[in-house]
This record gives sequence, structure tokens and C-alpha cells, in this order.
Amino acid sequence: MTSITSATLEVADPVAAEDFYHSAFGLDGRLRVRASDPPADGFRGYTLSLVVSQPSTVDSLVGSALDAGATPLKPVAKSFWGYGGVVRAPDGAIWKVATSAKKDTGPATRAIDDLVLLLGVADVKASKRWYVERGLVVKRGFGSRYVEFEALPTAVKLALYGRDALAKDAGVSPEGSGSHRIAIGCDAAPFTDRDGFVWETAGLS
Repeated sequence: MTSITSATLEVADPVAAEDFYHSAFGLDGRLRVRASDPPADGFRGYTLSLVVSQPSTVDSLVGSALDAGATPLKPVAKSFWGYGGVVRAPDGAIWKVATSAKKDTGPATRAIDDLVLLLGVADVKASKRWYVERGLVVKRGFGSRYVEFEALPTAVKLALYGRDALAKDAGVSPEGSGSHRIAIGCDAAPFTDRDGFVWETAGLS
């Protein structure tokens, strides 16, 4: 089964980006940054999500991200699916922090259960087939709207949305052009997918 071992953000200032992600989220080796300044305008076609266990963890992580310089896109709030909010990091990456729980069930922590990369694609069904042919295994899906793939416990999870739907969920316009400014580290041979996302063999990014 092909899996994602890391995501590498291409940023203008790696030192500043590393400082931000350490202060904001305390992420481990699943997230990397590297110096690059390719052209990008508007929505980059993806978001990163931190899935946590309870609302107090959402509040803590969003709060520390804002304190470290993130810009709010959607304020933290309850919804029918749970509790969460969306911010844009200083390097331009969009982050959603969310939980399916609506009430705390234990002491406040900053523990992150899952790191999820959500790709906004032109055709969810076609991209699903494309990824299955390259060794990814579907965990669940909702027709042409959403697909989630199986992942090892320590891996970055992958999900697909339609581009417009993902932009709406993030609170931004779907228009954008240029580089995605992200490289996906995997345990398979390198490739570029049908929406232009670059996959690199782990350890070569």
C-alpha cells in the first residue's frame, strides 16, 4: 500500500516557517519545509488539517497559530460536524484544526491525532481511480464529492475534494494559478498526479 510519509512546504524563508510551525503546532517530522519561491497566485489547491480529540485542543492550537502570526480565515466555531477553525500560515499554507467532538471529555492537551492532506481536484472520481492504480487503498468515499485513503498510523492521511468545495470549506476563493508549493513524500517511485501535485520518494525531498 502506497502511503505518505511527509509533506514538504515550499517557502521563501525556511527558518521563519520552521519557527512558526514549532510555535503554532509543534509538528513532528511529517511536515517539512524547504527554500523555494515558485510563482503562486490565489488558492494553491490544497489544505492541511489537524484532527484532534476535543474542542479545547482546537482552541489551543488555533490560538498559538494566531499568536505566531497566522491569519484567521474561519473563526473557531461549532457546526453540525463538530468544532474547528481555519487559518492561513505566514508562508501561505491553509490549515484547518478540527474535532468531531462538541464537548471536552478530559484535560486540555495539544495532542494531534491525525495530519490530513486534502487535495482539491478537478474530478474526484477520476483522481480516485488514478491513485488506486498507483497503490493507494480507498478507506471511504462519497461519490464524486469526497474520497479518503487508507494510511499507516504515523503517516500523513490523504483525502480528495472537488477544488471549489475545498476552497469553500477553507473560506477562500477557488481561483488560483502557479505552483501548488507543496511536495508529497511517499514510499513509492516519484510521480506528478493529474492535478499537478508532485510526489517524491521519501528521503529525497
